[in-house]
Amino acid sequence: MLLLPLLALAAAWSYGQAQVLLKQREVSITRGHKTTTSMDCIAEGIPDFRYAYIHWFRQIPSKAPERILYIGPGEVSYDDNSYSNKYSSLKKGTNVCTFTINDINSNDEGTYYCAYWHF
Repeated sequence: MLLLPLLALAAAWSYGQAQVLLKQREVSITRGHKTTTSMDCIAEGIPDFRYAYIHWFRQIPSKAPERILYIGPGEVSYDDNSYSNKYSSLKKGTNVCTFTINDINSNDEGTYYCAYWHF
């Protein structure tokens, strides 16, 4: 079995006068036990979450972070169209954005994290 550490981070910064906090729990899966996994990004301090742009990145050790997708007030936008079968994201409620990885394999190892900024 192969352990795929899918890590999640938390970040906080100021946006105008309000502080935005993004929280994620650490997620780790073992190949063979699951083929799909999801992780949540819980946002605090974003006044109108449904219009917020939440970005999902992947970082592999010794490489620069790579943005996979972002979700705004409408649909998901992928940085590479081939990602649309592998990754997905949706917003739930007033402050949760979920990121899903399908058909997990050893190439999916890395650190995944969410980010927020306003366009």
